[in-house]
Amino acid sequence: MKKIFFTSAIAASVLFSSIAVAQSVETLRGAGVAEPVAVEDVFQQDEGRFTRNYRQQPPLIPHSVDQYQVDLKANRCLSCHDWTNAGERNAPTLSMTHYQDREGNQLDTVAGTRWFCNQCHVPQADAPALVENTFEPSN
Repeated sequence: MKKIFFTSAIAASVLFSSIAVAQSVETLRGAGVAEPVAVEDVFQQDEGRFTRNYRQQPPLIPHSVDQYQVDLKANRCLSCHDWTNAGERNAPTLSMTHYQDREGNQLDTVAGTRWFCNQCHVPQADAPALVENTFEPSN
């Protein structure tokens, strides 16, 4: 009987202490979860292309890709940049390395290892550095 009472007392104290802690937690953004928070448009896409900072750097994307679908079923990037469409869309063609499998065999379609463009390519933005650094581009 004492063991059950003791166990119940511990469970009750843990429950009440967790409720007290949960009530004192505040969000980092200063608003409730369901409240919309206005965000300023700080960074704008640049019209011109940025130069690459090091050899073999993947090219930056000079346009917005916010609404692009890139998943297992679809890749919106290929509607302009695939070799079959690039000429009529006046877009840069993918490198031939994107059409090679792991063994180096040429494929007619983009290799699965290169399907998710945003693994390597990111939209260019003239954004301030997140941390101080002394990086200088290579010559």
